[in-house]
Amino acid sequence: MALETSAETPAPLRQISQLLAGYVDRLGAVWIEAEIASLTRRQGMCFLTLRDLQAKVSIEAKCHASVLDASHAPITEGSRVVVHAKPSFYAPRGSLALELREIRPQGEGELLAQLERRKQLLAAEGLFDPRLKKPLPVLPRGIGLITGKNSAAERDVLQNAQLRWADVRFVVRHALMQGNDSARDVMRALAELSADASVDLIVIARGGGSIEDLLPFSDEGLIRAVHACTVPVVSAIGHEPDTPILDLVADLRASTPTDAAKRIVPDVREELAGVAAMRERALLAVRSRVDREQRGLADLRSRPVLARPATLVEAEEVRLHDVRDRARRSLGHRLDRAGDEIGHHLARVRGLSPLATLQRGYAVAQLADGAVITSIEQVPDGTELTVRVADGTIRARTVAALPAHPADIPLPPEEPDDD
Repeated sequence: MALETSAETPAPLRQISQLLAGYVDRLGAVWIEAEIASLTRRQGMCFLTLRDLQAKVSIEAKCHASVLDASHAPITEGSRVVVHAKPSFYAPRGSLALELREIRPQGEGELLAQLERRKQLLAAEGLFDPRLKKPLPVLPRGIGLITGKNSAAERDVLQNAQLRWADVRFVVRHALMQGNDSARDVMRALAELSADASVDLIVIARGGGSIEDLLPFSDEGLIRAVHACTVPVVSAIGHEPDTPILDLVADLRASTPTDAAKRIVPDVREELAGVAAMRERALLAVRSRVDREQRGLADLRSRPVLARPATLVEAEEVRLHDVRDRARRSLGHRLDRAGDEIGHHLARVRGLSPLATLQRGYAVAQLADGAVITSIEQVPDGTELTVRVADGTIRARTVAALPAHPADIPLPPEEPDDD
């Protein structure tokens, strides 16, 4: 029932706001197709502006951040989406907005979501592990090129590679670069080149294109074939905004076919310049080393010991002569002392010798059997005996043996002390 008002009986604003809120609340949740014109995230809430795909019509919307994060594909400005929303009227400000309960990407967004799921599954199997990347040869003997026939990508790779290294050798295999049969065609060419013993590097090149055009390079069969290939593979798909899965499994990703040509072969001019620079550095290093050694040799030769080598020998010779003289003098002194000591010992020995005693006037009397006579009782009268003196022996016979008083026995003369 319509509200009756007039200039004399106007309705208060709060009543109009309440009526509008009631009208909007009676509109249930609806599914809406639109494009995201703007997107702002603030403290767990997201504020969006939805725009019609054809007409110039837009409306504000809001949702919790979890609703946006629940989408299986990234939601960004410009994405085409289908949302489940309920209109709401905020009476205090008189603003109309949509409360989003679910967001589903459509068109390109849905396609990206599928590719993202495939990428996550393959990554979980370890196909993108950096440790599995094979190194590229410095100068390939033969390069396999898989590209479209008479394509700009083919010309870019061949021309730029030959400009860098004129003798580079290519084995080209043409394949479909888009369409339903493209992935199978590229896999066939990949198998042929990997079986060629002269090919030690393979490049898959294509120019840019839409996501739909590049779908073959995210085909699971092709990705697994590249992963199993024993020859290093370079992906040269010229599409920067969205990366096909081939770029992740390839041993090297080039941003464009031209970039691939620059990265698979060295530049002969740069290499020659590098060799020249290395030769110059080596020459400078050798010269510096020779100069340093010459200076060191000159310093050594300028030292007195090398300038006049005999100086050290002469000094050692003088020192040796001094040591020899001191040794001789020391030995002479020791010999003299030893001679004197031997003389003293000889004099003592001679003084104790029985012969020396005999020379002082003593004699030794012996019986016929050689026994020494020490008592008169051993020689009765008429006993023959032998008397030993200093210069010989005397044979004698006893007439009478008389005891002698000790005082009657003459003492031997005293000899001077040798000490």
